[in-house]
Amino acid sequence: MEIKNKCKYGCNAPGRKEFVMMENQLAEAVVEKGITYHLAEDGCYYLQLSLEQKTDYTIGKYGIMRGEYMMKYQRHEYLKMLMDGTWHQYLHDVDEECHREVELAVKRIMEKEGVTEQLKRKKPMEWVRRVNGIKARVEEGVINQQI
Repeated sequence: MEIKNKCKYGCNAPGRKEFVMMENQLAEAVVEKGITYHLAEDGCYYLQLSLEQKTDYTIGKYGIMRGEYMMKYQRHEYLKMLMDGTWHQYLHDVDEECHREVELAVKRIMEKEGVTEQLKRKKPMEWVRRVNGIKARVEEGVINQQI
């Protein structure tokens, strides 16, 4: 394998290499000393960079909202967690905590306001209306508290 410092367009930037293969065809990816390079459209090979996350969790609506807020208003913390590989874990934890808080608060308020199973049997639509109202109030409070 022959290594040149310039790509076919004459670029001579650090980190750019062109690997000339047999029959003037370039490989899609080249591994050299444990480092993977991928062929770009300009004919140069570029180092493959990826940010590894330590976990792969499903992130719900509260985690997504927190993530959007941090990307916009707390960029430094977002980038730090992304580089550390703790971003997904953090968003998952926020989402789980918010769901727990909502569930506990809804139950507590339902008891306080008298929204019972008896009401559910007698007036199901009234019960649904009241539970949805309670849940909306609680979610709004949780969202404001987390953000």
